[in-house]
Amino acid sequence: MPNDLITRKLPFSLEAEQSVLGSILIDPEKFGEISSIIDYEDFYLTEHQEIYTAMQKLFLQSKEIDPVILMDALVKEGVYDIEQAKNYIRVIAEVVPSAENIKDYAQIVKNKSLLRKLIEVCGKITDDAFAEAEDASFIVDSAESRIFEIAQNKQQNDFTHIRTVIIETYRQIKAVADNPTEAIGVPTGFSGIDKLLVGMGKSDLILIGARPGMGKTSFALNIATNVAHKSGKQVCIFSLEMSKEQLVSRMLSSEALIESTVMRNGMLTAEDWNKLANASSYLSECDIYIDDTTGITVTGMKAKLRRMKNLGLVIIDYLQLMQSDRRNENNRVQEVADISRNLKIMAKELRVPVICCAQLSRGPESRTDKRPMLSDLRDSGAIEQDADIVMFLYRDEYYKDDTSNQNLAEVIIAKNRHGSTGKIEMNWFGQFTKFSTRSEKEPSN
Repeated sequence: MPNDLITRKLPFSLEAEQSVLGSILIDPEKFGEISSIIDYEDFYLTEHQEIYTAMQKLFLQSKEIDPVILMDALVKEGVYDIEQAKNYIRVIAEVVPSAENIKDYAQIVKNKSLLRKLIEVCGKITDDAFAEAEDASFIVDSAESRIFEIAQNKQQNDFTHIRTVIIETYRQIKAVADNPTEAIGVPTGFSGIDKLLVGMGKSDLILIGARPGMGKTSFALNIATNVAHKSGKQVCIFSLEMSKEQLVSRMLSSEALIESTVMRNGMLTAEDWNKLANASSYLSECDIYIDDTTGITVTGMKAKLRRMKNLGLVIIDYLQLMQSDRRNENNRVQEVADISRNLKIMAKELRVPVICCAQLSRGPESRTDKRPMLSDLRDSGAIEQDADIVMFLYRDEYYKDDTSNQNLAEVIIAKNRHGSTGKIEMNWFGQFTKFSTRSEKEPSN
């Protein structure tokens, strides 16, 4: 290692750390304003970590954070003796004239902390590369993941004390109380489903299962359009079965209400061209990105998704066409289990809902009631275990010649980690590959 690297000092700002602590002493109410910016681990000096932790305890106990009470707490914790406590508390109390700029001070402390974490992570990445103990692709993914965690302010080097989590949870509860819509996850755009699920939660892995031809791709695309249009966030679609052109053709058919057969044979009327132009304009305003790479792995997906700056939803069509990062030709069940587990980890890392379509086994065909069940998930029971929400699509007309229920589809919520399960009736218009809430009128072409 070069000598100049050995002598380098880790980044930190003594003045900023003292100013944060001094500002809290001047105005204890400011503690709540910076609790979402920094934590005790962001302070470089151990003494400052101890002082901030003592302040944190007083804040949680609704006690006044003043010099006398703080000194008493630090002495009881064994951080200082009484004289040391008096001297240093006086220093930090006098270092800053007012608490007005506490957020700026806290941001400086946070930035220095991130730089130190980056230095530490880069050292680990270098060690992994030199060790050559794993495949290069695994090391690259691990490196990307570590850097991404730092960029997202989510890296944790150790356990997090419950008091830190309580403060953050308190802040979230207050935000919800001030704005009730904060409690709702990402809406699907279908009122019946959103009422039951209360939206799709961040970090949720959501499985849409159905037999071939039931409309799972169309259902996922309808949700993608709804989310992109209403949230203004980026929606990324991985299409492993269909080309991006085929996928967009379906979306245009659904939005323009032009029969998919007409879209394919090109026999469009003047009115159809007008509707197609309007649908194209509507979809162009949506921040939707499509990747039709065949046999992509979770690692490949994460590498692409990490570049997105305003990600709101990920859709994968479909699970069984994905490849595992660690191929196991003799055990596809284990391979699918590995994929589903990594998809859940990806959703948690990115903090966005991940919708994954999945094929079902032929189990429903052998039963009198052909509605899908969790045991029908193909290839692996781990899919059921890893998913937070499992939705099945069912249409009676798929199995019966009776056309009385031609436009009726059922969305069966078979698993919901956050609440109740149930069945929601939806409209299905196959000619447009479109689902809609049951109360809505049938669209006309």
